[in-house]
Amino acid sequence: MSQVLTTDQGVAFLRTPEAAFQGLPDFDHAPAYITFEGLRLAYVDVGPRDGPVALLMHGMPTWSFLNRHILNRLVAEGYRCIAADHIGFGRSDKPIEDDWYSILRHVAAQRALIQALDLKDITLFCQDWGGPISLAQVAEAPQRFARLVIMNTWLHHEAYAYTDALRRWNAQWQADGLFGLNVPDKLSLGWFMMVSLGHMTAQDLYGIVSSGTYPQLTPEAAAVRRAYDAPFEGLGRQGHAGPRRFPLSLPFYNPEGGAAADQARWFAALDTWTKPIHFIWGGADNVFTEDWGRAWAGRFPQASFDVFADAGHFLQDTHGERIAETFLARRAEP
Repeated sequence: MSQVLTTDQGVAFLRTPEAAFQGLPDFDHAPAYITFEGLRLAYVDVGPRDGPVALLMHGMPTWSFLNRHILNRLVAEGYRCIAADHIGFGRSDKPIEDDWYSILRHVAAQRALIQALDLKDITLFCQDWGGPISLAQVAEAPQRFARLVIMNTWLHHEAYAYTDALRRWNAQWQADGLFGLNVPDKLSLGWFMMVSLGHMTAQDLYGIVSSGTYPQLTPEAAAVRRAYDAPFEGLGRQGHAGPRRFPLSLPFYNPEGGAAADQARWFAALDTWTKPIHFIWGGADNVFTEDWGRAWAGRFPQASFDVFADAGHFLQDTHGERIAETFLARRAEP
């Protein structure tokens, strides 16, 4: 177990040893850091400093590693790519108290990153919780952004209909739910990602919980599983407060912690966006469905909408290079 550290403000946190991040597949980029409320917020900054800026934001329960295929392809195209880790995830510090986390705090942390790097003319790539957190930046400082790429996410508003899958996800993270009871003692987040990425079945997941039986993975899948577990290596239950808090911040369950009113305001503000906007959607996602993605895209006359029928919720991992190619083709259109 890593040693519990404390900020000058008295916030207790854990810091993942850098050794946990050695040898990650397709992601050998060194981290940089800013300080937010006494905590380190990690990011990678790759590509030419004078290249067009791409900001890639992850959600739950991932980290910047999720965006590696998009990042590597865009860097080859001359982009400067910044991929950040939310506080509580990746290489960023991890406060151990669940109540430290809120969506507005995550929004403030990302705002601090954008301002510290003075990013301008940003092309934003966002998905899952990275959507509300980064689209808040667009709503509040649209002058910093040039183009949006929105993937399998949402912004809360009164008319939004939450799917059964998302309601089950919330229930599974409550104290008596599958993940609330078993993460990380019996079930690591890396093994959950193996189901989401198609490397094993939900039944395999239940087998891990019930009998400690782990399915055999290919060497490639095993390396990816380890990469998603790396941020929490040796941190125990205390180190999982960030992932635990996100599902319990869904606005239908926790309006205050989930910034329900603010999200509705950001959703309305985004309707005034007139610059390029591209929706790239995993059509096999039952959390944020294709129908919802198409309806959202339909609010923007300038929007493009591309659906990958065989892609699920974490399409950056499974279809990252295709996302980059689709974006580059759309960018080149008149």
